[in-house]
Formats: sequence, C-alpha cells, structure tokens
Amino acid sequence: MRQVKKDLLCLLGISLVCGLIFVQNGCTEKGSKAESTNADLSSGFSDAETQAALQLIDKLPDSPEGYTRLAVLYIKKARKNGDFALNSKADAAVEKALEIAPANSEARKLKASLHLTFHRFVDALENGNQLQKEFPNDAFVYGILTDANSELGNYVEAVAAAQKMVDLKPNSSSYARVAHLRSLHGDHAGAVEMYKLAAQTADPADKEAQSWCLVRLGDELWKNGKYPAAEKVYDEALQNFPGYYMALAGKGRIRAAQNDFAAAEKFLTDAQNRLPDSGTIIQLGDIYAIQNNAEKARQQYDLAEMVEQKLGAAGDQTRLALYWANHNIKLDEALAIASSEHNSRKDIYTADVLAWCLFKKSRLTEAKTAITDAMRLETKDAQILYHAAMIEKGLGNRTEAVKLLEASLKLNPRFDLLESGKAREALKELR
Repeated sequence: MRQVKKDLLCLLGISLVCGLIFVQNGCTEKGSKAESTNADLSSGFSDAETQAALQLIDKLPDSPEGYTRLAVLYIKKARKNGDFALNSKADAAVEKALEIAPANSEARKLKASLHLTFHRFVDALENGNQLQKEFPNDAFVYGILTDANSELGNYVEAVAAAQKMVDLKPNSSSYARVAHLRSLHGDHAGAVEMYKLAAQTADPADKEAQSWCLVRLGDELWKNGKYPAAEKVYDEALQNFPGYYMALAGKGRIRAAQNDFAAAEKFLTDAQNRLPDSGTIIQLGDIYAIQNNAEKARQQYDLAEMVEQKLGAAGDQTRLALYWANHNIKLDEALAIASSEHNSRKDIYTADVLAWCLFKKSRLTEAKTAITDAMRLETKDAQILYHAAMIEKGLGNRTEAVKLLEASLKLNPRFDLLESGKAREALKELR
C-alpha cells in the first residue's frame, strides 16, 4: 500500500492557492452605488492594472468582471507585499461579484480560494466539492480540493485530488503541491526534486512566485538539517526578489541555527518589519532569550501573542498554543486552543501541538494517542520526533525515548533554538 502511495505521489504537484491566477469574467455595482463601492474597494494602489479594474467596475456596473479582476490583483499584491489585509479587500470584491452573479464560476473559485486563505477549510472543501461536480476537468478546482483536504488531514483525498490536478495541468502549481505531499509522507528527496521543478517552471515574469517556490525548497532543506544548501536557496530567492520577507525569515533562521545571532537578528528584524508574522517574532524573541536579554525577549513574545489574538481564526492559533506550551505558561488556554483546532482539523501538525499540550498537562496516555496520530505519515519532522520522545520518556519508555531523541537531533540539530537544547539535555539524562 505504501509503495502504491509513493508511486502516486511521484506524479503530483503544488503552489500557494492564491498564486493560481486565472482569467475572470467581470463584476460591479449597479447605478449610483458604483462610485462609493469603487472607493470602498480601493486600497490606495495607483498602478495601471488596479485602476483599470476599478474603472471597469464603474463602466460595467452589472457585470462581475471588474470585481473578480480586482480580487485577483489584491490576492497577488497580498502575497508580494506581505500585506494580507488586502485579502479582506479581495474577499469583499468577490462578495460583490457573487451578489451580481451568484453562479459566476470565477467568483466562486476565488471565494473557495479565499476560504483557504482565512483558514475556513471546511467551507473551502464544501465549495471545492460542488465546483468539482460542475467542472470535473478544471485543474484549479483540484488545487482547492488538494489544499483543503491536506489542511483537514484527509491525506488520501488530497493525494487523489493532486493526482487529478497534475494530470490535467502539469505546471509549477501542481509540481509544488506534489512536493508538499511528498514531504508530508517522508519523501525528502522527492520533495526537493519537485520543489526545484516548481521553481524552474514558474512564470519568469512573476518573481514572487519563483521565489516562493525557492523558499519552500529552502524550508524543506532546513527541516532536514541541510543548512548550507538551504541558505544558498534563500539567497537565490532574495537575489531574484529582493527584500522578500519569507526568504529573509528563512535566512535569519539559518544564521541563528549556526549561532550567528547578530546576522540572524538583522534578517529576522527586517522580515518582521515587512510582515509581523508570529513565527518570525517568536524566533527573534528566542534569540534575545539566549542572549539573556529578558526585556527584549518579553517584548517579542507579547507582540506574537497580540498578532495571533488579533488575527483570531484567520491566523495560526496552534502556533500560539505551541509557544505557550514551550514556555510552560497558560497551559489550560494552550490545551483549549489545541483541542478546538484538532476537533475541526485532523492534520498531523495540529495533532502534534495537541500531543505537546497534553504532555505539558501530564496527560501522558492521551498525549501518546495524539502523537501517534501526528506520526502516521512518517513525516520527517524533528519537532514531532522530539515531542514523541519526551512523551515516551514521561511514560518510562527509556529505549524508545533515546531512539526518538537521537533521530530528532540527527535530522535537524537546531529545529528550535530553545527546545533543541532541552532535547540534548534529555538525551544526556537518559544515556
């Protein structure tokens, strides 16, 4: 069965769902409302494409075309600039299109994509399934189904959808999806191969899309402890698309892993200034903690909490739960978040965070069940292995704990600036 799955995965592919851009059919408000709607949807961009879309809304108030065109532009700009508030503008534009033409296929596809962006995965899956019935040979629809099923832990269905997508349209988008699925199933070499192909086949005119693929390649190399190779790829992404926040964050993480904290602080601060992502913020806080700068570390951690709490369901609440569990604070709240997320999403990473929160609450039997679920795809992830090791240690399974700790640290010696040190201490204690 595993060989069949691996053979199937060899044919697959991916890309960020918001990067799947297609031709739209138009949209606008009726009559005198068009001008106010135009102002409401404008985000201060004066580029020719945005202005053309806004003008189209004024010109054709009974068509969805202008709204869908504007939504796509905002989605692209959100990715490029790291200004994800633009996705809300895009969502509003799509809603206008659907008010005018509820059956418009392009608006419905965009809506499903935005459901994914805002972590409304069940809605995305429901919309995707309906679209698939109506458009059984639309590769974009299968991309939605791949992403939604992956986020919900429906991995068999995700593989099937990605297989269909790549059959219909083998390109950068589908190649990147296979890379992600290969990585989830523990096929590191296969994931690297497909991320490289995704970067090579990305639209040469879309520098952000190319660099996104390169960053994903760098992340895959990082996860497997290949720091020099990962840094080289992040550098390539930055050369291709200067100032790219995702590449800056990756570069900072690599520098920190090699104890070059001065450079790490520089890259991470730059990334944080471009996009206040909680993962980057916490990473910088950990650097300050290692340097015994408690005040600066606390400022970073407080900022991370504020960012995630402000984003709410649209953010990554499991990241907040993991931070609290790692720092042994707000453990009840952390477990509540992890449990809630796992009730609605059954993916391996949510299961991992739930296991860790249960472990921190000394609920070891339940933690063991959750971590077993997190390991079901044999994903090569040092953090998951570390969590599994500590749970086994807590249960008194010394041999298994040592085995898992050794595997974690071999795979990625600095998978987490603080927790990797605790892993070494635990291994030393057990030996």
